[in-house]
Amino acid sequence: MSAQEKFKEGLEDIIAGTSSICFIDGKLGRLVYRGYDIKDLVQGSFEETIFLLWRGKLPTITELTAFKKELKSHRKVNPDILKHLRDLPQQGHPMDHLRTAVSINGIYNKTGSSVSEAEEHLNALRLVAKFPTFVAAIYRFSKGLPSIDPREDLDHADNFLYMMFGERQPDLFVKAMDMGLVLHADHEFNASTFSAREIASTMSDMYSAVTGAIGALKGPLHGGANEAVMKMLIEIGNMANVEPWLAKARSEKRKIMGFGHRVYKTKDPRAEVLEGMSEQIGVATNNRSWFDMSRLIESYMLKSEKPIYPNVDFYSASMYYQMGIPFELFTPIFAVSRIAGWSTHVLEQHARNRIIRPAAEYTGPESLPYLPIAQR
Repeated sequence: MSAQEKFKEGLEDIIAGTSSICFIDGKLGRLVYRGYDIKDLVQGSFEETIFLLWRGKLPTITELTAFKKELKSHRKVNPDILKHLRDLPQQGHPMDHLRTAVSINGIYNKTGSSVSEAEEHLNALRLVAKFPTFVAAIYRFSKGLPSIDPREDLDHADNFLYMMFGERQPDLFVKAMDMGLVLHADHEFNASTFSAREIASTMSDMYSAVTGAIGALKGPLHGGANEAVMKMLIEIGNMANVEPWLAKARSEKRKIMGFGHRVYKTKDPRAEVLEGMSEQIGVATNNRSWFDMSRLIESYMLKSEKPIYPNVDFYSASMYYQMGIPFELFTPIFAVSRIAGWSTHVLEQHARNRIIRPAAEYTGPESLPYLPIAQR
């Protein structure tokens, strides 16, 4: 087989490694963490999912109670780091600020450059615990507001919303956030996770790997797609505009954000769960407009000559927006969840490491004569 026959643009369907963390069945639309279907895991909590990813099993009540206590103890962020974040230029995207927060935190952490197993597990715990504190602070600083200290009496999702808004949010919002965090926690060798693993494969540290992953997640073809979905919905404006807007977008060959996926050949299972929660929040807030527009867009996309199914970004956008969360925070919230998966993959990579160094098929010229500069 020639090199040309082996090559696939974007490495589509190329197996780049083995992992026991996550399994995706694109034909049947299934997503599995450590053997458990995500549609079952959303019945639990994000803390249970973190425990499962790191330790390979679901916790008992005693184990979960102890784990939550340990996680809560690492939520606070060094005041000097918060000062750095507050002083950053506010024109940057929140993901730029989050990337900087992780990088700075790695410098302040005396063992930030360690790749020992014990220290890496501790750094993973620190990062997962601090990500909500980072994102909430970044959001509040952008509004000219002071950051809010985390509360140790609240669970992960509840505390995150409290730190963003300065007050407890409705139970339905807390449940929606928790489900969103569970559903986004891992997704095999996606762009940001593979970036983290590649960096880790050089035996670089957890903070460096996660900083690189954040850079990959920011892109509009990855984590930034949920933000793009909400911008699209705002541009459409109302139900009456859906059909003419889609017709114009198709004629201009514009990408309809939130549809299609490299792996899933049917509806993204995460989108199925989030669709229901988005509707519940629309009903509870007496504002179904964004959800109803989303569902109408989906119906048109499925009626097309080549049906295209929604992915996780599509209904997460309306769900978060109906909760009062601005769209520029959608991707940072994605990161608050995905840090669980990133850290797990870094730990797995370092446990049986070999540097990731793929080959490239050269398509440039060969054997060009070198001319002295005076003759060019």
